[in-house]
Amino acid sequence: MASWTYAEEYVGEDDVLKAARSRADEVGVAPIGPGGGAMLRFLTALIEARAVVEIGTGTGVSGVWMLRGMRPDGVLTTVDTEGEHQRLARQAFTEAGVPAQRFRLIPGAALDVLPRLTDGHYDVVFCDGDKNEYAEYLAEALRLLKPGGIVAFDNALWHDRVADPAQRDPETVSIRELGRTMREHDALLPVLLPVGDGLLVAKKL
Repeated sequence: MASWTYAEEYVGEDDVLKAARSRADEVGVAPIGPGGGAMLRFLTALIEARAVVEIGTGTGVSGVWMLRGMRPDGVLTTVDTEGEHQRLARQAFTEAGVPAQRFRLIPGAALDVLPRLTDGHYDVVFCDGDKNEYAEYLAEALRLLKPGGIVAFDNALWHDRVADPAQRDPETVSIRELGRTMREHDALLPVLLPVGDGLLVAKKL
């Protein structure tokens, strides 16, 4: 456990991220942990992402991490059902010094918004929305991503429930089945990372 904590805190968070995380606590949002955020920044930087879709804006924690890894001209499109959360995310992006033209905040349900986005246009799709919709998010991500693009799902271990076969609640089953689907998918090269609450990542071949 000490090693996990050490790894999780290896890349620290600055005052902007700490403030966004504090606001998440206030409104009952569980953002990605520091280890997962650092991984998202690394992945977006690794592929020099210019166009990213995020499902589940929250208060902007994951968005700030990804924007810091993306190209300077990159644009984050982030979707959330809660307008108040997106207002707080905008505050976080502004505090991080991100120009307004570098992010699009789209209110609404992901499965209503995603079909309106352009096929094959995006470098990264990050999913942290309704766990019961993860399979549908994957289908949309495969359509939205360029070849070589990356799809990532937060909460892939779901509070240690996914690894326990006795846990059969709908969210756990949904995430477990997503992992199986991604592992067996011919068009994906997946890896499950034990950062935070689990980050399931795959490259579109």
